Amino acid sequence: MAGGVGTRFWPFSRQTYPKQFHDVLGIGRTMLQMTFDRLADICPPENVYIVTSQEYYALTKQQLPQLSDHQILLEPSRRNTAPCIGYACYKIAARDPEANIIVTPADHLILKEKEFTDRVKVALQATAESDILVTLGITPTRPDTGYGYIQFDGLAEKEVKRVKTFTEKPHLELAQAFLESGDYVWNAGIFVWNARSIRKAF
Repeated sequence: MAGGVGTRFWPFSRQTYPKQFHDVLGIGRTMLQMTFDRLADICPPENVYIVTSQEYYALTKQQLPQLSDHQILLEPSRRNTAPCIGYACYKIAARDPEANIIVTPADHLILKEKEFTDRVKVALQATAESDILVTLGITPTRPDTGYGYIQFDGLAEKEVKRVKTFTEKPHLELAQAFLESGDYVWNAGIFVWNARSIRKAF
């Protein structure tokens, strides 16, 4: 997903040039390019699709020239995350009704890339075997009010756990309680599912 305008990072990120198209670490790769690179061990490049707006088509093509035009999905209008995901999943399902799909924002900074790849592979295996939707969680290190929190079934021994509740950006006292409970993770905003399962859910 690369269609956001990144208003929280203004003035560094502007509507005409949002943060996913910036080299924020000064390493010669933008956040969009780093996201593309991160998926290389999981997904062949011809199976990567970028959802963005018409406004960012040229930037996307400039930064990822290896993509074919059909791999750049242009949203008819900017409607936030759920419609963006739905649009992309229906487009992908039209090409492969049994596709396993990873949904990831193009503006995430992930430093533990091997750990990320391993977790995604576990999720892909689970969604290939079961009719489930998987969301990735991050073990919280502090009571942060800027994240959504996922409560999981702490009794489950399996790596993929059942979600009990979602709480969007709680106040500080509640975030502290979540941290102390040990059965909450931050919502990474990264999802894994099968095309068939997400179509059924929508």
